[in-house]
Amino acid sequence: MIDLKGLQKVIDQITVLDVEALKIEAGEIAALVGPVDSGKDTLLELLTGQSRPTAGEVHLAGIDPHAERNHFSRKVGVLFSEDNLYNRMSPEGNLKFYCRLHRLPKAHVAEVLRKVGLADHADVKVEKLPSNLKRRLAFGRAILHDPKVLLLVEPFAKCDDTSVVLLSDLIRQLAADGAATLILAEDTAKLDPLCDTIYRLEKGRVIDSYRPGEEPRAGLPFMIPAKQEGKVDLVDPADILYVMAQDDRAFLQTAEDLLPTQFTLAELEERLSRSGFFRAHRSYLVNLQHVKEVIPFTRDSFTLRLKDEAGTQIPLSKSAARELRELLGY
Repeated sequence: MIDLKGLQKVIDQITVLDVEALKIEAGEIAALVGPVDSGKDTLLELLTGQSRPTAGEVHLAGIDPHAERNHFSRKVGVLFSEDNLYNRMSPEGNLKFYCRLHRLPKAHVAEVLRKVGLADHADVKVEKLPSNLKRRLAFGRAILHDPKVLLLVEPFAKCDDTSVVLLSDLIRQLAADGAATLILAEDTAKLDPLCDTIYRLEKGRVIDSYRPGEEPRAGLPFMIPAKQEGKVDLVDPADILYVMAQDDRAFLQTAEDLLPTQFTLAELEERLSRSGFFRAHRSYLVNLQHVKEVIPFTRDSFTLRLKDEAGTQIPLSKSAARELRELLGY
């Protein structure tokens, strides 16, 4: 139902997206996870027909989103990162307006409001609703026309636990009814229990995939090799304070040394995931055993202070701060 073949996007003579093949079948829930600069925004433009690929093919429910805009809007439901609601209208008014705009029957409005838990708030102005209920309404708008394909960008942004459970259940139900779902997100928070497959995107390329719940691959070394001049150091993960990405390579910072590796940050994240490491920022993995404090500078700015003598500070992204809070329960 979602089929990408030889997909490339070149901007200013730079290949910003290069996906050889990606296929998501009817009834499947998949996620594509990567940092802000991974190419997700470019991919979303191609998936929604806002941009034409330089090479390759994009098909959703058999539709070319750029060439067949009218068919696309009937078959595909899109939840963008921003809710894009009319704040002075009610939830019911928002959905009815959407129906008029896209020539949809209004009969489903009440049912969709019930599904997203807004039946009791149908007449309340959106501007008075908390952010988690606004997100539910935006999701309801995306499924109003019973789409065969769902594109969901950060579906749980600004959601409380109740909303996460409700939306997750709805996504599963839509998949059970045959919808193919692709989630685009910065990290895997809340996605492992929901998805059949999770793909990792870095610098416009799918570098890895895994199926949550499967046994981890055997043979991953407990020691991390770091090449030095004329030798290879084997580093115990417990001795690593953090891992830093620089120029497509990952470096291990211990108490004594900064050691280069032949791995990417994503590869080390997979190897170290069971050793207490956490993706604090798109360029940093941090060993939580060496973290002393979580420091909020502003509402959207955070840092981690380590236990080392220098009191090293590691940037913590807003989404990672939220995930860490849920992980540690503070």
